[in-house]
Amino acid sequence: MIRGSHPLLAALVERWRPETHTFVLSVGEVIVTLEDVAQIFGLPIDGEPVSGWTDSSSDFVQSQRMTIFGREPVLNRNSKSYIKLGWVRCIRDEEPLDTEETIRRYVRCQIFCLLGSTLFTDKSTAYAHAKYLPLLRNFERIHTYSWGSACLAHLYRALCRASQYDTKEMDSPLNLLFVWAWERMPCLSPIPRHILPPAEIPVAMRWSNSKRSTAWLEKTVVTFRHDIDYMQELDIYGSNES
Repeated sequence: MIRGSHPLLAALVERWRPETHTFVLSVGEVIVTLEDVAQIFGLPIDGEPVSGWTDSSSDFVQSQRMTIFGREPVLNRNSKSYIKLGWVRCIRDEEPLDTEETIRRYVRCQIFCLLGSTLFTDKSTAYAHAKYLPLLRNFERIHTYSWGSACLAHLYRALCRASQYDTKEMDSPLNLLFVWAWERMPCLSPIPRHILPPAEIPVAMRWSNSKRSTAWLEKTVVTFRHDIDYMQELDIYGSNES
């Protein structure tokens, strides 16, 4: 559970340049890298590409449901290709975990929730697209995919879309972006980093449920712009925390 800030997000998006896929700051051009994804989320950045054939039909969802969830999923009324994450969490928590199959079903449910709520989020955080289901069918192959590469590509695409003048919302792995900004640019963080637990992989864990100071919550886009403009340097994980 990582709580960000819309003003901070707006200030970062203003600095994004789609032409180069970089943030243009006073200290130079910076970027979220594959190494950042591996450090922040602990995701593999090597392996098979996260790709495949997408079928949005209800027949496709139904053909996948029993293998992944073992029962009929609750779908989005407006789009039958989206599965309700709250329902997935419920059946995950109901698994008895007394056989290998129930354990695997639990893991598949947990991964599907992470895909929909953290790695490949869209503007609706309550549902996840069924296109990820085929990637979870073969249990032995799940860990072989380069999830980190796909997550970073999703962030890049979302930043490019958000930088357009007529875009009002952003769908992306915002937890990745916020933690990256707080670790690399401490002047933007909601609390001093030295009071957090040590930076261990996944680094995002130390920001989970962290408190936010009143002064930080009151910051506006203008305030964050000022912080970014007068920033002197970028930090690496765990540095300058004493």
